[in-house]
Amino acid sequence: MDGSARGRKQFEARVTDHPKALADEEARHQRAAMLRLPHIAPLSDLVDEMRRERGVTREIPYFDPLDGGVRASVLFILEAPGPKAVMSGFVSRDNPDESAKNFWLACREAKLPREVTVIWNVVPWYLGDGRRIRPATASDIALGKRHLELLISLLARLEMIVLVGRKAQQVDPWLQELLGKRINILGMPHPSPVFVNRRPENRGLLVEAIRRVAQYVGSSS
Repeated sequence: MDGSARGRKQFEARVTDHPKALADEEARHQRAAMLRLPHIAPLSDLVDEMRRERGVTREIPYFDPLDGGVRASVLFILEAPGPKAVMSGFVSRDNPDESAKNFWLACREAKLPREVTVIWNVVPWYLGDGRRIRPATASDIALGKRHLELLISLLARLEMIVLVGRKAQQVDPWLQELLGKRINILGMPHPSPVFVNRRPENRGLLVEAIRRVAQYVGSSS
């Protein structure tokens, strides 16, 4: 184990990881203390640059350092950060909302290790006004593409991109043209309660989609 991996393991031994963990202030401080670890520092730098460019701070949350960072082989892309991500400061499956909880549980059931994943959004900034969040427009998505291309360039081990929900799936043709056959691109349902609770079988569809990702990563390792 190299020094950077050892440092990460030392942090992880003290860090809380369970659904909605980032509702706790101490858990948020623990994650923030990890933002300069080698596997996540380049992505933290990317967020800092985006924040400077747009003149914002928490509206663009950081990547979760408990995920794989630049060592990830799977990139999950959603639409845009919600209010709980702004509150916690992280795009994370540990955020205190039901969509994040559904994703956390589905990944565990599908046996997809979080250290091979990284989670981001087509539009990396918050689209709400503090009272409500609006849907991403074509203009938002067009602006987000440049940042997404920069992110992909940092993920040297990337093997698969998973587009989560219909809004994220709008960038599929652009990604296909950008990446060709170099990276596999897969669509999956959004883990929101609106989808998961609509029909009894929908949760199984979510788990099965992530299981396909886990199987692909496992077969290629």
